Amino acid sequence: MPKVTIDGIAIDVPEGTTILQAARMIGERDKADRHVVPPAMCYYTSLKTSGGYCRTCIVKVTKGSEKDPRPMPKPVASCRTNVMDGMEVANTTDPGLVDARNGVVEMLLINHPLDCPICDQAGECHLQDLSYENGKEASRYEFERRTFEPIDIGETIKLHMTRCILCYRCVKVADQLTDDRVHGVINRGDVSEISTYIQNAIENDFSGNMIDVCPVGALTDRTFRFASRVWFTKPVDAHRNCENPKCKGHVVLWLKGNEVLRVTGRKDMWGEVESFICNTCRFDKKDLAAWTVEGPRQIDRHSVIAQGHYNLERKQALLTSPAPNVPELAKRKELKDR
Repeated sequence: MPKVTIDGIAIDVPEGTTILQAARMIGERDKADRHVVPPAMCYYTSLKTSGGYCRTCIVKVTKGSEKDPRPMPKPVASCRTNVMDGMEVANTTDPGLVDARNGVVEMLLINHPLDCPICDQAGECHLQDLSYENGKEASRYEFERRTFEPIDIGETIKLHMTRCILCYRCVKVADQLTDDRVHGVINRGDVSEISTYIQNAIENDFSGNMIDVCPVGALTDRTFRFASRVWFTKPVDAHRNCENPKCKGHVVLWLKGNEVLRVTGRKDMWGEVESFICNTCRFDKKDLAAWTVEGPRQIDRHSVIAQGHYNLERKQALLTSPAPNVPELAKRKELKDR
């Protein structure tokens, strides 16, 4: 098995593993080492041929391999570069690489509007995280930005092309999960855009997954628009016996009281959906009684959703403690009412 060292941390990985996948293995092994994981805006593990578009995951290969220890002359996309035995990689330890990533982020933000206060993606937006970590206070761009009017590309999906960074994730979802793809990227260069040519053309049963994979607020759920900020909602894991054989029915319900504001797929620590869900589960089952609630959702990603919410371990301990005293009973009632 090839051995790779990323920011001074070594790991053995299977043959054919990319640098990004190896870095994630390190992060999964120990949360304290997650700084070695490059950001990724276009790569998606379950979507074939994804990655290689946004360049936010670039890393510096300071040693190619044991057989050829020469460093690679330029930063490489970690999502498309395979590990070689003896390879050494710098993600955050090389100042030149960090500066190059800052430039990539500045490029992504050239046309992106500063409308986070009204964007439904705020609070769970990967571009927000990236710009906070690698962005600059002001833009050097002096030309007119690209602007588009929001359009409905389906009964339940709103497209804000102005926010799009052309990561191609939604195109991969439409191409690999749905039948009869009717949308894609038209034109070339700086006039490229996601389009269906005809509004309200998307009717596929798994089309809602395009919303889940979008790393920014370009594709939003029309049934949830402006309903609430995500950090005011309470995410819980739930499931149902879905009639669609391609859908497992494992979801996250975003609650406000007992009202289901939206339904999404379950995402892992890297912000990727674990199993895609059908539109029936996503849009039609907004009644809490239709679901079997498993418990509070652990938001593992660094997010405002996890801040000031509830301490899962303490909540579960209070609700299951065998003989609580009077103060603990009051706390238990308070937790149930939340």
